[in-house]
Amino acid sequence: MRRELIDASKLDLKEKVVAINRVVKVVKGGRNFRFSALVVVGDENGHVGIGTGKALEVPNAIKKAIDNAKKHLIKVPRVGTTIPHEIKGHFGAGKVLLMPAGEGTGVIAGGPVRAVLELAGIKDVRAKSIGTNNSRNMVNATMDGLMNLKTVEEVAKLRGKTVEEILG
Repeated sequence: MRRELIDASKLDLKEKVVAINRVVKVVKGGRNFRFSALVVVGDENGHVGIGTGKALEVPNAIKKAIDNAKKHLIKVPRVGTTIPHEIKGHFGAGKVLLMPAGEGTGVIAGGPVRAVLELAGIKDVRAKSIGTNNSRNMVNATMDGLMNLKTVEEVAKLRGKTVEEILG
């Protein structure tokens, strides 16, 4: 797993709120309501991150989630407008199958997965959600898949071969 630190202040990041959830804590005096937010940030040029935040008000929860997402940015390898190869991402009961697609296909994916892929700057990809439809698990499974993508150069280096030998 490659996790180099990416400076969020140097990137032009866009954010997308994936889910807002009202959570309740029952205490002696009654119920305490809080809001939990799941946010995806990305520069649509190969960098994407997800974050969660919890607060008494929705705007504060979103702000916390955005700050959290900026701390968890990853670099996504791309080949033109798509991903280098097919991959399956796992998180909890959520599984996401990401498949490269030809130019002009667009992003064929469900809501939470689509948000991550669009903000990562991937224009042509097909995705299939398997297992849960829980947005938090779907987003994390997508990130897992994107983190485990490898370029031809990385595979060649790992095997001690040239790019030409790998491609045939």
